[in-house]
Amino acid sequence: MEKSSLELFRLVQKYAPVIRFIFTFLVSYLLLAFLYSLYLQNFHSATWYPDYLTHLVALQSEAVVDALGYDSWLRLGYPEATMHLLIEDKFVARIIEGCNAASIIILFVSFMLAFFGKVRSTLLFTFSGVVIIYVTNILRIAFMAVGIYEYPDQAHFLHTIAFPLVIYGAVFPLSLILFVISSTPIWIRKQLSRLYFFPVWWLGVDLFC
Repeated sequence: MEKSSLELFRLVQKYAPVIRFIFTFLVSYLLLAFLYSLYLQNFHSATWYPDYLTHLVALQSEAVVDALGYDSWLRLGYPEATMHLLIEDKFVARIIEGCNAASIIILFVSFMLAFFGKVRSTLLFTFSGVVIIYVTNILRIAFMAVGIYEYPDQAHFLHTIAFPLVIYGAVFPLSLILFVISSTPIWIRKQLSRLYFFPVWWLGVDLFC
């Protein structure tokens, strides 16, 4: 009995970093998801319908479409919790709460907290990643709307396959960079940091050393 307990203790000790990562990630994700759900349940505004973040994403997506040279505008999708995006008076997209990239941002932030190192570098990398994901999502919605307007017969492909790959494609490289940084030996990271050719490397030195 004592021998098996000792082996279990050694096994837990051996994989402690992995266990700590998984535990931190799950706790962070559940906590952030819970706070976000509270925000959705308690946010009520006729001005920022259906919620502030989704409405802001809709406005910014419309601005990008306008910048591309198209005449676009928004209308409330009430009683549905959605905003309708129209181009040249043609309905092209419904922008709902799930389109604001909040769930993906929560996933990324939870991943970063699980890798938490030095405060300054962690916050900098996290903030940069959130901005990249948010901006990519705005561009995704805008270009998808234009694509649906120009090629309505390809609407299903654009909405369900092509442009979802864009937003998930933004998260994967960030996660991959983080993984490469964390798995690269410290002495190599320090040598690469002297080159200053890629800021992520010197972020990694502070973050994981």
